[in-house]
Amino acid sequence: MQILSLIPGCRNLTYNSFSTGKKKQREIENPVPQKRKEVNFVQSLAPPLMAAFVSLSPFCNTPVSLGQTSADIQNGATLFSRSCIGCHHAGGNIIQPGATLFMKDLQRNGVDTEEEIYRITYFGKGRMPGFGENCTPRGQCTFGLRLQDEEIKLLAEFVKSQADQDWPNNEIIQN
Repeated sequence: MQILSLIPGCRNLTYNSFSTGKKKQREIENPVPQKRKEVNFVQSLAPPLMAAFVSLSPFCNTPVSLGQTSADIQNGATLFSRSCIGCHHAGGNIIQPGATLFMKDLQRNGVDTEEEIYRITYFGKGRMPGFGENCTPRGQCTFGLRLQDEEIKLLAEFVKSQADQDWPNNEIIQN
């Protein structure tokens, strides 16, 4: 007759009632501790596997162009919040509604490349002032701080990447 133990750590024992003296024969150890070891092993793998899944998931990461690093994106976002967000909050345009920074408007206005975004940011166009160090004519340029060439390049890369994604990273800009 076999008696099963429900208490963890206790062993299952088989009693042979046909032999004299009713000897105890050890059959096997309780499988519950072994299962716990397996469960603990799987649980110890869960956090690193989940972290790897989340970090590699396309739903959690925004695509970055080959030339852009996360520092470039953050610098571009900082420049955007310092120089552009007054008129172009979340990619919109409070001055000219048809001149937003969304891809459909950029394409319609012929400004859908980084080079064109750079050119307009540097020299300005229409009601938008230019921010370049050598911006002319005088009335077309900002009265505020001028941006260096590298800053305008980062800004153009940031705007293009956001436009390509329909401006999903508004929280980056807010920081």
